[in-house]
Amino acid sequence: MKSWCALAFLWLSCFCHRALSCPALCTCYPRRNEVVCNEVPLTEFPSDGLPENTTLLTIQFTNITSISEAHLNTIPKLQGLHLYSNHLHSLPSHLLRGVPHLNTLDLTGNRLSNLPADVFSHAPLQSLVLKNNLIRKADAEWLSYNSSLTWLDLSGNELTEIPTNLLQKLPHLENLDLSNNRLDKIPANSLSQLNKLERLSLQNNKLGTLNGSSFQNLHSLTHLFLTQNKLNKLPKNLFQGLTQLGHLSLDENQLSHIPPGLLDELHLLEEDGLDLTVNPWLCDGKAEYLWRWLHKNKKKAFLPDSITCAGPQPLAELCKIKSVIKT
Repeated sequence: MKSWCALAFLWLSCFCHRALSCPALCTCYPRRNEVVCNEVPLTEFPSDGLPENTTLLTIQFTNITSISEAHLNTIPKLQGLHLYSNHLHSLPSHLLRGVPHLNTLDLTGNRLSNLPADVFSHAPLQSLVLKNNLIRKADAEWLSYNSSLTWLDLSGNELTEIPTNLLQKLPHLENLDLSNNRLDKIPANSLSQLNKLERLSLQNNKLGTLNGSSFQNLHSLTHLFLTQNKLNKLPKNLFQGLTQLGHLSLDENQLSHIPPGLLDELHLLEEDGLDLTVNPWLCDGKAEYLWRWLHKNKKKAFLPDSITCAGPQPLAELCKIKSVIKT
């Protein structure tokens, strides 16, 4: 009897120690099963003392350079892992095999470039953030088919092409951020599988022209950001079928005209929902459609008085498009 009690006491002591312990250079919040490590001197994953029941782990602004499957195996109940602004250069294959409840992974601001197959498989991820890394190609083998991802952020990398094969595995995706990359084209139907997509950010890339089918089948899209590209011409049917679109940013491009009918299906644009500013608009006969649309939808355009004429002279001196063309 005494030996059984001793064993029980020993087990309870070990369990309580693991549950109440906390790694060096970290802060633990037992009531919400959260651990935060944000000390620069931290150079290795804080495995020692990490509570087994941790559900949210944040390691940020440290000098850790690696993380392994074995590290994560010590916290099998993990649901959220935030690893932003560290010095991670690579990740191992099957990294998430030991965290079957993980739904959020944020790797913002590291030095990741080439990632192996199945690196994000095994866990039911809903949000994957790879913002501000050095990724040149988003590989389809990162994830398994029919992934549960609803949020994918690949902004601030070095992508030169749309990761079509990867996107085909993401039927539940609702938010896709590809801004601040080096994309110069959107191949026809490369996004057509994303019929649940609501927000698409392509700003600050090198897009010069777009195909009429670039946004085909994106019937759920509510926000489209095309700011700071090199767009100089838009096909008439570019926004066909985007009847749920509430916000459209086309500012800071090279647009001089838009084709008649381009905006006709965008009935749900919000107040200030269309941004056409900072473009070299030509106020000639081809500007009539745009002027009439702006006249009819005054509240839907963002800063309509700043949509100005770049030419031809002397009409450019009148500045405002609405001042040039008469009804």
